[in-house]
Amino acid sequence: MKIQRLDSLSFPALENKLSYIGVDLWMDFIRDVYGYNVHRWAVLDGGRPLGALSLLEVKHPIFGHYLATAPFGSYGGFAYENTAARDMLLDEARRLAEDVRAEHVSIRFEDDASPPPDNWIQHPVYFTYLIDLPLDPDDLMKRFSSDHRNHIRKSLKKGFQIRFGRLDLLDDAYKAIARSMHELGSPYHSKNYLRKMAERLGETMEFAVLYDARGKIAGGGVFIHQGGTVFNLHANILRFARSSYAGEFLYWSVIERGIQKGLKTFDLGRSLNGSGNDIFKSKWAPRKRQLAYWYWLAPGRELPSLNQKSPKFQALIAVWRRLPAFIVDIVGPYVIRGFA
Repeated sequence: MKIQRLDSLSFPALENKLSYIGVDLWMDFIRDVYGYNVHRWAVLDGGRPLGALSLLEVKHPIFGHYLATAPFGSYGGFAYENTAARDMLLDEARRLAEDVRAEHVSIRFEDDASPPPDNWIQHPVYFTYLIDLPLDPDDLMKRFSSDHRNHIRKSLKKGFQIRFGRLDLLDDAYKAIARSMHELGSPYHSKNYLRKMAERLGETMEFAVLYDARGKIAGGGVFIHQGGTVFNLHANILRFARSSYAGEFLYWSVIERGIQKGLKTFDLGRSLNGSGNDIFKSKWAPRKRQLAYWYWLAPGRELPSLNQKSPKFQALIAVWRRLPAFIVDIVGPYVIRGFA
């Protein structure tokens, strides 16, 4: 068994564990947009892969210098068949971090049962939410609480319309997501980021844009279709439409579309435990899974807290919400590139 540094990680036997998108495709996309270096290794036993790791090297003037799997995604970029392969990969990640003087290494993946090895810390704050899709949407509706069923039915009477597409919906999808993120006090990527994503991912990705009864954009999202699952990469609702249950309409529309396509699972994407998104996603009767987020910290460094619940970001979030949209659109992509 040996570890080898590679330019790509094309291993069908590990691909589903490495990423729901395709780890090479995603990492190369992020590298091309933001110019970050990508580092890849595999553990091989006579040519058979037993583990693989892909790390993005982030250098940002505000958020520092660190290494991360699954940049701008929920999980992926790390998979292994046994603990020996796992530890070889993690040792290589630590050595690289020491060589380039990174402040920490962030490993995000699906295993929620195994404890991390020595010198690695598990930070259990994110969950993902998996809805098993039946053949008939009514069978899923029966699993919900009466209140949730009532909210979905109310949303269907509000005159909302939804469109699914790709580059034909780019402008509206960007407006929906960027404006809703601004309302939440968070930066977002540029329109070019979404354009390049659509070009790279092709048929596996589609935008969804929600409109109210007057044709006004009410929300939108980015969804990946892969291996029988539809993955929620981004999904947001504008503030004015939330009280009309626009979020329920968006998710229910994606569920119905997934069932029509014969998909088996809807992955609602990651959310912080205890957050508003956590509460909303839990209403859909999902299988809630804690994600394994492991960290190696350089000497003297503290566990990073790059999320909206961090106390040090509360004042910045309040200020960001008050900035004009044209400033947010210019500055936002330079800020968010450090949140990989």
